[in-house]
Amino acid sequence: MAPKSLDKALTRPKSFVAVVGHGPMLEREEGAATTLRQLGATVRTLDLWDDPVNLIADDDDELEVRPRALVFEALDRPDLAVAALRAVRKEPYFDNVGAVIAVTVGQIARIEPSSGFDDFVLHPYVPEELYGRIRALEWRRSEFATEERHKVAGIVVDKAGHEVYVDGRAVQLTAKEFALLAYLCERRGKVLSREHLLARVWGNRYEGGPRTVDIHVRRLRAKLGPALPLETLRGSGYKLRSPEMDDAGPRTKEDDEESVESE
Repeated sequence: MAPKSLDKALTRPKSFVAVVGHGPMLEREEGAATTLRQLGATVRTLDLWDDPVNLIADDDDELEVRPRALVFEALDRPDLAVAALRAVRKEPYFDNVGAVIAVTVGQIARIEPSSGFDDFVLHPYVPEELYGRIRALEWRRSEFATEERHKVAGIVVDKAGHEVYVDGRAVQLTAKEFALLAYLCERRGKVLSREHLLARVWGNRYEGGPRTVDIHVRRLRAKLGPALPLETLRGSGYKLRSPEMDDAGPRTKEDDEESVESE
């Protein structure tokens, strides 16, 4: 007979969608919770005023259960959803989990870009649209690395096709810019000195100096924008950071200085 913990791990879903809204309305037939369950998703619900910790089960960490997305049913009160999102974001458990706000047509103009939501969906729901937006959130927040492709935050580096996309938009890079970006992705989370990058990307026979790396980093930042989570460490080099950290690393004066040095 399988141990109780193993039996739970085999039968319990590894992910769920959290729906946050007005308590008495959370389980209504046309609500997000019911709609998502009908589509096959596992759902946990929370009243707008309740403690977000109530969404977390005691054995979630043990069984590696994680939320797929947060859906806030604001409807006609987006201001309440904003306050609830702030409370949820204080829980590390929900780091890097995308958030969707559901509103009626008349409330679209009240959604501020700075509110913290990744997307919005209209109520009454079109079930396929609601689920589609959640899947899109998962894709944008997900990361992966294979021999041919890397996905870092919203950046996809296709090494086989020698192509780079930012949020689905193709970005043209030079050969050295592409090689530098690919190498940074391969060494994600590691501090890489300018000398190390020169040797690995340009080769040991390259006669240029470390400023060449700074120039190419500056070009990458200009082309990729805030989607590139690259940090400059003064006196040490560069590090490609995790998406749950700040989207763009601190910049130093040397990154913005003009240089006449070329490849």
